[in-house]
Amino acid sequence: MNTFEIIGLMSGTSLDGLDIAHVEFVFDSNNQDSFKLLNYSTFDIPQELKQKLIDAPDYSVQSILMLNKELAILFANCVNEFIESKKINKKSIRAIASHGQTILHQPKNGFTLQIGCGSTLSYLTKIDVINDFRTRDVIAGGQGAPLVPIGDFGLFNSQAEAFLNIGGFANFSYKNGEDIIAYDLCPGNLPLNKLAAAKGLAYDANGELAESGEINFFLLDLLNSLEYYQLSGPKSLGTEWLEESFYPLLKFDKEIENNLRTVVEHEAFQISQKLNETNVKNVLITGGGAKNKFLISRIEHYFKGKVILPEEKIIDFKEAIVFAYLGALYLERRPNSISTVTGANQDTICGVLHIPGF
Repeated sequence: MNTFEIIGLMSGTSLDGLDIAHVEFVFDSNNQDSFKLLNYSTFDIPQELKQKLIDAPDYSVQSILMLNKELAILFANCVNEFIESKKINKKSIRAIASHGQTILHQPKNGFTLQIGCGSTLSYLTKIDVINDFRTRDVIAGGQGAPLVPIGDFGLFNSQAEAFLNIGGFANFSYKNGEDIIAYDLCPGNLPLNKLAAAKGLAYDANGELAESGEINFFLLDLLNSLEYYQLSGPKSLGTEWLEESFYPLLKFDKEIENNLRTVVEHEAFQISQKLNETNVKNVLITGGGAKNKFLISRIEHYFKGKVILPEEKIIDFKEAIVFAYLGALYLERRPNSISTVTGANQDTICGVLHIPGF
C-alpha cells in the first residue's frame, strides 16, 4: 500500500484564480484508490498578469518565455504561502502537480502549451514538481484533453453515473461498458464571463443577468449549428475556437442580457442533449458553473435524469484534486491519460518531473 501527499494546482481557462488542494492518496494492491482533502484554498491572479495570460496567444516567443517564468513565480509564492498558512509539514509533500495555464491548444497540429515553468516552481518551493500533463498524449495522437475523467472514475465513482465539469468549457465523462468516454461538450464560463465583463462585472452571479434577458432564437439556431457539435468524440475545445467560430455570432444581438440568456440556453441544451443520449440516470456537476443557479435550472429542464451538486469544496476544488491524483498516478507509474477519452493510440503516463536541484 502506497500513500502520497500531493499538492494539486489548477488554473483554468476562465482565470477565476489559482486553486490549491493538499490531498492524501492511498493506493492498495488492487488499484482501489482513495483520497482525503486535507487543505484547500484559492489565490487571486493579479489583474495585470491575468490580462497578459489572455493576450498570450499573440505574444512573441520571448514574451511567452518571460510570462512562463512570471506565472511560475506567482504559483511558487502562492504554494509557499499556502504551506505556511495551513501549517503543513513541507517534508510530507511528495510533489506538486501543476496543470499550468493553457495558452495554446492545437492537437491537430501536434502541440499544446501550458505555461508556468516547472523548474522555476520546483526551485522556489524546494519540492518536486510534475507538470506538462497533456503533451505526451498529443504525441500519441490524442487531444491531450480532457484529463479529469480518470479522476472521476478513480475517486468519485460511487457518487454518480456521469460527471460534468463547467469551467471555461463544459466537459463530461461516462462509462460505455468498461470504457470511459469523455470530451468537451460546449463553452462554459468563458463566454458568460466575457459578456458579464461588458456590464462591468467579473461574472454573472447566479445567472441573474441571463435570466433577465430574452432568447434570440435566430442566434440560438446559429450556435447550435456550429460544426463542432456534429463531430464525434474524442474532441476538445480551445479559446482559438471561441475567437474564430463562437464569439463572431454574438454580434447578431446587441443586448448583453439577451446574449447571456441565449448562450445559457445553448449550453444547457448541448449539455443535456449529450447526457440524455448516454441514458445516464444522474450527473455530478462541479466547477464554477455549478454555482450558476439559472444555468443549472436550464440543465434540469432539459436533462431527463437527476442533477447532483456535491458539497462546495468539491465543486470548487475537484479539478485541483484530480490533478493531484494525476501526479500521484505518475509517481505510481500508472497511466493517467486514457486513450478512449483523448483518442490517443494508447494509454499514457503523462507529465514531466522537475526536482529542486539541491
